[in-house]
Amino acid sequence: MTAHIAQTTLVEAAAAAAEGVAGVAFLKPGLAERLRSPLSRPAPHTGRTRPAGVRMTADGEDGSWHVEIQVVVARRARAVDVARAVRAHVRDRLTTLAPTHPTPTVTVTVTGRV
Repeated sequence: MTAHIAQTTLVEAAAAAAEGVAGVAFLKPGLAERLRSPLSRPAPHTGRTRPAGVRMTADGEDGSWHVEIQVVVARRARAVDVARAVRAHVRDRLTTLAPTHPTPTVTVTVTGRV
């Protein structure tokens, strides 16, 4: 498995983990999803589109990851509680999938309410 495919798989797992948290309405759509144009292309080598609202970058020389999640929360939920739950759920899911890597840093931004 190449590093790119592994990262794409982890991004998809992070997106699924975030979407599974109570109070999350959806992940923030990216520009390509808003335009619904040919710019919304599958991720290279996978045939799948990249999950919107999730960005994963290498955080340092130790091989750790920094994951940024952007969510829109349901109006009935407290944004701070949802953000904390998303951070914990995503961190736990990625740690389970890649136990040999350092624990990722997860940042959650609430971008709206519906």
